[in-house]
Amino acid sequence: MGNPRKWNRIALVAMTAMIVGIVAGCSDDDESGPLNELAKFDSEVVTAWFDLSLDITATERLTPPVASRAFAYQGVALYEAVVPGLPTHQSLVGQLNGLATVPQPLNGATYHWPTVANAALATVARQLYSETSPASLGTIDDLEESFEAEFAPQAGASVFSRSVEHGKAVGNAIYNWAFADGYFQNHNCAYVPPQGTGLWVPTPPAFAAALEPCWGQLRNFVLDQPSTCQPLPPPPYDEHPQSPFYAEMTEVYNTTNNLTTAQRDIALFWADGGGTLTPPGHWFAILNQLATENEWTLDLTCEAYAKLGVAVGESFISCWRAKYVHNLLRPVTCLRALFNPTWTSPIGTPPFPEYTSGHSVQSAAAAQVLTDMFGHMPFDDHTHDASGLATRSFSSFFDAANEAAISRLYGGIHFRSAIDDGVQQGICIGEKVSALNFRR
Repeated sequence: MGNPRKWNRIALVAMTAMIVGIVAGCSDDDESGPLNELAKFDSEVVTAWFDLSLDITATERLTPPVASRAFAYQGVALYEAVVPGLPTHQSLVGQLNGLATVPQPLNGATYHWPTVANAALATVARQLYSETSPASLGTIDDLEESFEAEFAPQAGASVFSRSVEHGKAVGNAIYNWAFADGYFQNHNCAYVPPQGTGLWVPTPPAFAAALEPCWGQLRNFVLDQPSTCQPLPPPPYDEHPQSPFYAEMTEVYNTTNNLTTAQRDIALFWADGGGTLTPPGHWFAILNQLATENEWTLDLTCEAYAKLGVAVGESFISCWRAKYVHNLLRPVTCLRALFNPTWTSPIGTPPFPEYTSGHSVQSAAAAQVLTDMFGHMPFDDHTHDASGLATRSFSSFFDAANEAAISRLYGGIHFRSAIDDGVQQGICIGEKVSALNFRR
């Protein structure tokens, strides 16, 4: 899972050291000022770190909300660590909720920006994933050390040391900001689901407890009020055959009972359930593919990963707030009660309320920020090649987002309103992220 090339990095370090003279970088003798040349560095340090985060997400079976939070803070840490080397851009301090200050580099000093990025990402990842296994924490140490061994001879002793120090300072500052977001008070909070007709109840086969019922109480990243971008209520639960809700139940039932091969393939491709990259990880896998295939440089990737990170992080807070406000039951509950007691959804129903669809919200938010940045870019999605699922091709980011959204109808786990209203919720979030002043 992830990109296996990162595991070959240590073997390449010796070779890299031999060709330092032709690799972009700076030496101890160059103390004229900041590089201001992020475009001369490739994006490998970024894609390798997010590959590792995807691996940890799958290996540790992180839930989508928890994974989205980790991706978000890593994206911001990357951006804030290297943005002083990008004169066309500015910090997000004062723009993201609660982000009041970030350490700045020394005036007039030279920095090796890939080293800064490596130190910042390692520092924040080690703390964000502190509850994972020793093996996963060990992979963080290994990747950090392999990049350090590669970058040290490129930068020279004093520049390298200064760059590591700055990266670690930024990584710690971003984690301190994350620490105050309400995660530790609200993660897996005690919860007794409200009871009543049409309200969510645990679903088969596991009948698991509600997942992250207080996630919507975490601090927002960009939304100014908890109500911002929140959807209108879904159609009220109604068993009358002429009601809007009954029509939505009928659509799920008829669609899943007559799935085409193409629709089933879509449902499986976007399932991203437990033990996978998760839904937010899927979009980071797409971004990693694009960065690698298009040979994006560090200046471009730092902005893209920050925007995507904030978009998916905000999406899960906003979506989870809607889920536990409306507490709508899942299709499997009412379809078994009213249509067929043996009906089963084509993919497993996750353990949280129906409205809105997390896939729809976060995919639309991701598509919005990526479209605002790159336009209508066609791409092939190889996320599940290693799992034997066929590569899918898309004409644009919204083409992919709309397919991800409708996949939940094909999977039998969401009603139409959760999908369509979730897309609009995600677009609203994406527009708020794109409105941040990344550029001066």
